[in-house]
Amino acid sequence: MSAVNRRQVQEIIKCGKNPSHFFNAYCKIQHPMRGLIPFATFPFQDDCIQDFLAHRLNVILKARQLGISTLVAAYLTWLALFHKDQNLLVIATKQKVAQNIIKKVRVILNGLPQWLILPKITGMNKQAIEFSNGSRIEAIPTSEDAGRSEAITLLVIDEAAFIRNFDDLWTGLYPTLSTGGRAIILSTPKGVGGQYHKLYTNAEAGLNEFNPVKLMWDVHPERDQNWFDNETRNMSKRKIAQEYLCDFLASGETLLDVNDIDWVGSLVRPPLLKFGPDRNGWEWSVPLSEHKYVISADVARGDAKDFSTFHVFDMMAGEVSAEYKGKIRPDAFADLLLETGRRYNNAMIVPENNSYGYHVCSKLKDSGYTKLYYHNDKKSTYLGDYIPPLDISRAGFPTSVKTRPIILAKLEELIRNKAIQIYSSRFYNELKQFVWANGKAQAQSGANDDLVMSFAIGSWFFDGTDDYGRHATQLNSAMLAAMGADSKEYKTAPLRGAGKHPWDNFLPVHPNDILANPGSEKVRLKNARRVSSDLKWLL
Repeated sequence: MSAVNRRQVQEIIKCGKNPSHFFNAYCKIQHPMRGLIPFATFPFQDDCIQDFLAHRLNVILKARQLGISTLVAAYLTWLALFHKDQNLLVIATKQKVAQNIIKKVRVILNGLPQWLILPKITGMNKQAIEFSNGSRIEAIPTSEDAGRSEAITLLVIDEAAFIRNFDDLWTGLYPTLSTGGRAIILSTPKGVGGQYHKLYTNAEAGLNEFNPVKLMWDVHPERDQNWFDNETRNMSKRKIAQEYLCDFLASGETLLDVNDIDWVGSLVRPPLLKFGPDRNGWEWSVPLSEHKYVISADVARGDAKDFSTFHVFDMMAGEVSAEYKGKIRPDAFADLLLETGRRYNNAMIVPENNSYGYHVCSKLKDSGYTKLYYHNDKKSTYLGDYIPPLDISRAGFPTSVKTRPIILAKLEELIRNKAIQIYSSRFYNELKQFVWANGKAQAQSGANDDLVMSFAIGSWFFDGTDDYGRHATQLNSAMLAAMGADSKEYKTAPLRGAGKHPWDNFLPVHPNDILANPGSEKVRLKNARRVSSDLKWLL
């Protein structure tokens, strides 16, 4: 063997063992400005290759323009050349993107010395390249049956967050990896929710088999703050979060601004009490005798994917006192609304009057409950002592194409202005996945918006009620400040053991015990708001 051939054999062995050496020593890539150039990898790209080798499953959250697609194309080329019988499948969002992956592989192959291409190329088109060693590289656009019938050695899914119905696609693809196949799933973010978001966040939390890789814009050594400022000068905050900051929440087209959603998240706290037949009711503050309450509700069938929900709005304190979210039959939901309405000072109950809501309204009316809301087109908000008509068809709030954007606008306005406080983690999670899609604000695919819609109905009443709106909060605070420790009202405290009634597991405690060490004025007022005289529900 000649010295030249000996060096070539040594290089072939070295390239087969070390993909980074193969890339840097022999591969050429197409640069958009400089044309065909040697592929000189950056340290973060070398780290990615080590992750590909060390971990069977990798999920990458990345910024734009980092050359990850080119890196993946080079990695696929290396696998096909130096390993037999590799079935390498790339799934991309569109046909053009899929063909671009194959184009990158072809550029690399064309730039290699002939002695380094040991297996012959036996077939090549815009979507696939086949080799004489049994290896094959194929890139296809997404479809319902993409890759389902194949035993895949390596599956690459590009821009996974932007693939329509990726949840269903992944369900079909994952079994094809069960024989030891590997996967690289990469994308820029597109809001929270969905299978890609779940895969990445669970990987970060150590809840699945995937190795998480996060590549922010600044991992590229040729980029600094000046570069970032120039690139993002004319971009929206959402676009910056999506393209460069790897921020799931800020990258989504959510109804609310990300800062407003974060504010709601900062208020989240555990409930003081859980109630209802399924314990899915959460209460944060007990009813106060001088306060007025409105209960808004979104009604579902009880056995499908949607939930029945309601919120108890304290119209004077400017907060949500209680919330329910569960799968419960409409008649049982009406009973729970009835109990909750009576507990909260015979609150005005405003169910959405859809098909199941009509059943709830009928049962509330038959029970003799006097504060069931009846819609009047000329009086679209609750006006204190409004006496409803007898026509049951007018009961409840009509959520329609006309009213839906109005109540959602009220929801956005109240939260943006921090005019009402809500403490629910369930509501916070729904807000993060309540997005604009096809010109309509709705739950992201696979998510629910039942609490959002219930809250939206309540927002309309809260904002539109002059008697008990948020402007009454100062008056309420003054009343509470005047309350002394000798008040005959009581606060509730836990009782050992659960009673028959959902509220029966609480006993009264005298406010002297609560206000013994009031601290600051703010703390004293907060304690005073916990006082309740509604003893008929507690004894």
